Parts: sequence; C-alpha cells; structure tokens
Amino acid sequence: MRIYETMFIIDPRLNEQEREALVEKVKSIITERVAGQIREINRWGLRRLAYPIAHQTEGDYTVIMFAADPSNLNKLEEFYRVTPQIIRWQTFRREDLEKKEKKAAQTSNVEQRE
Repeated sequence: MRIYETMFIIDPRLNEQEREALVEKVKSIITERVAGQIREINRWGLRRLAYPIAHQTEGDYTVIMFAADPSNLNKLEEFYRVTPQIIRWQTFRREDLEKKEKKAAQTSNVEQRE
C-alpha cells in the first residue's frame, strides 16, 4: 500500500451541513471503494482562492492522508469528476512519508535483532 494525500475544494455556496456531508462521503469512498486506510483529516474551512473558479473567490478546503492500493485510486478520481460540488481536487503520492516509514521499520528490525 502506498501513502497518498488528497486535497479538494468544496463549493462555498453549500451550507455547513452539506459540506460536512460531502467530506464524510469522500471518507466513505476512500474506505469502501478504494479500500484505503485514512490516517489524517485536516479541515481548513473557507479560504480565499488564488484565482476565481466558477465565479467563486472562496472555497472550503479539506486535506486527507490515506494509504491505499494504487490500482483503486481511480475510483476516488471518478467520484471527484462526477461531483459538481467539488470545484477542484488533487491527489498525489507521498513518497517522502513512505521512505520515512520504511526507514523507521528497518531501524526497528535492527534494534530487535541486537
């Protein structure tokens, strides 16, 4: 399993309950369809956008860190594409965290042998 970070921006015209429900839906997509393990969720809330998107100058940002099999990742991207309330998204692999965990595991194995 690889470590990924996904960031998505929700349309700010939705009320708070609808935005929370959408975040919960993304979490369920990750755990059920993608078969991923969520590690961390950061809700940044409403932030000013760097440039207008669909005539909006603000967006509700959420960042989720998760571990998943790369072959299932397209299911999350499909969900983003067909959900008009999510105005932007980006998912990328966190190789730096993978290397850090691998190194920690190797150090742990060496200490156990001694």
